Amino acid sequence: MTGADIAIGALACAGSAGLTALVRRFALKHGFLDVPNDRSSHARVTPRGGGLAIVVVSAAAGVGLLLTHSVSGRLVVALLGGGAAVAGVGFVDDRRPVRPVMRLGIHLLAAVWAVAWLGGLADVQIGAQVIHLGAVGDVLAVLGIVWTLNLFNFMDGIDGIAASEAIFIAAAAAMLTPAALVPAASAGVGVFAGVFACACAGFLVWNWPPARIFMGDVGSGYLGYVIAVLGLQATHANPAAVWVWLILGSLFFLDATLTLIRRSLRRERVHVAHRSHGYQWLARRWRSHLSVTLLTSGLNVLWLLPCAVLASSFPTRAPWILVLAQAPLIAGLLVAGAGRRENSDSAAGGTRS
Repeated sequence: MTGADIAIGALACAGSAGLTALVRRFALKHGFLDVPNDRSSHARVTPRGGGLAIVVVSAAAGVGLLLTHSVSGRLVVALLGGGAAVAGVGFVDDRRPVRPVMRLGIHLLAAVWAVAWLGGLADVQIGAQVIHLGAVGDVLAVLGIVWTLNLFNFMDGIDGIAASEAIFIAAAAAMLTPAALVPAASAGVGVFAGVFACACAGFLVWNWPPARIFMGDVGSGYLGYVIAVLGLQATHANPAAVWVWLILGSLFFLDATLTLIRRSLRRERVHVAHRSHGYQWLARRWRSHLSVTLLTSGLNVLWLLPCAVLASSFPTRAPWILVLAQAPLIAGLLVAGAGRRENSDSAAGGTRS
């Protein structure tokens, strides 16, 4: 990163923190509040919509990075165009429910937009072979973007967890992206990821347990979209990058996926709000959002980051390293209760925010 890029990152962090404060004041004044109910993981009324600060600041930072020639125009257009659509429908949904079909349709259009500008998951390295996926890669890329932005929405259920996860993935990706070796192919993924992490950090100042404002759908879906699009672009620089990004996001991917599968097998309505993710069971059992957020951050840094470094260093073994990274997490999440049927015992009472 150049000196200008570092300055943009610092401004993004400060700007996000300041804008979050303004959004919080506006939400309190106009009654944009999250009121606890029987599906909530918090116990007090809290303003919401703070993720808007991340959207505005990271978009402005993207334009700044484009002007300094640190990121490609295609990447910025893919991020800002589709990101605006995802954040927009989330903004509306934070104020009045949007029909799931309409929301999903906009998510699909945003994903198609990104794939059209960047190209699909063209090549994937498996062992020593690089496989060209063609149109199949385009479909997989669209589905991957849609799933990632929705799982961030699912996983944004306790204080600090979604912003912390986004900071970890983006900062780690910034460190691991081989931009210096293939700048044209990377298109500035590492630089934008670093600045995006700074924008999320500014918001986290207000969202750290106990949260003074919630991210809302306007932010959670946007976080997942940005991370998925950056990961897609990274595969054009390095066909083995998909394994590295999957490792970095393993906690969110696995908790959301395991929960979805188990609820689907019970024929529950998967789009209806619930509290059966592994992290939600732990938050109720421990009666602490902070403990669970610290646990996920610790696992990310102490386990998944070293695994991602290994996969980046030994790309021919990356798929096996992914299996190694995820196997103990799957076991731990099942023990924690990911996807377990909710019942009256609530796994040891309520939670505090």
